[in-house]
Amino acid sequence: MTLIRSILFQILFYANLAGQILLYLPIFFIVPERVCWRLVKFWARSSLWLLRLTAGTRSVITGQEHVPAGPVIVASKHQSFWEVIALVPQFEKPTFILKKELMKIPVFGWYAKRMGMIPVDRKRRGAVLPSLLAEARKAIADGRQIIIFPEGTRAAPGTAPNYRPGIHFLYDALGLSIVPVGLNSGLFWPRQAVRRQPGTIRAEFLEPIGPGLKRDALLKTLGGRIEASSDTLMRRAIAEQPALPVSPLLAAHLAQTV
Repeated sequence: MTLIRSILFQILFYANLAGQILLYLPIFFIVPERVCWRLVKFWARSSLWLLRLTAGTRSVITGQEHVPAGPVIVASKHQSFWEVIALVPQFEKPTFILKKELMKIPVFGWYAKRMGMIPVDRKRRGAVLPSLLAEARKAIADGRQIIIFPEGTRAAPGTAPNYRPGIHFLYDALGLSIVPVGLNSGLFWPRQAVRRQPGTIRAEFLEPIGPGLKRDALLKTLGGRIEASSDTLMRRAIAEQPALPVSPLLAAHLAQTV
């Protein structure tokens, strides 16, 4: 039954995405940006509603009191596509740092550019930093919140974290605080898998890290907070739903981090 409901969600999710993209296409590039954000956030909320309705997977985000007003860097754990959807409605005008390849997807790339997303060519590594900083400064000047996944890509629960130094480059150059985000989404929305597990995906905004830390200190502090929060949320999910599939990798990881 879980697999059937998961397949139904996949069908409805992509139908909803394609339908709204095509429906808004005639007006999306001529209406004010605030109207575009309402449409994008409606898509995000409708996607989470479909996830709960079809797969029985609820979405809960807490800790919003830790998010300061105005420009800030939000550094989130990245286990699935869920956080891309779920974080959108949490901010007024979020700017995601995303893979350049996504901007080349027909129509979707147009939308992403219209909403001020920042593409990064990961193959060029350090060579992209000047352009990344220039786009980030534009976003900050516009009062946006920059959302970054500091590990660079999705990681299965239990995988050893790999926080890349690019997060410190932005943090140091922009002089902003970083709000870490822990989550357990990979237990319910596994990467490269169709199955969606019923239960409650949780994410939490954590206490901000103020500006001024050196690279090693930042990566240690940021990684420590995100990983501790994510481990706690994953343990909670497993306790609430003992039948939830847990990989040997994750089981070993949680046993080592008690």
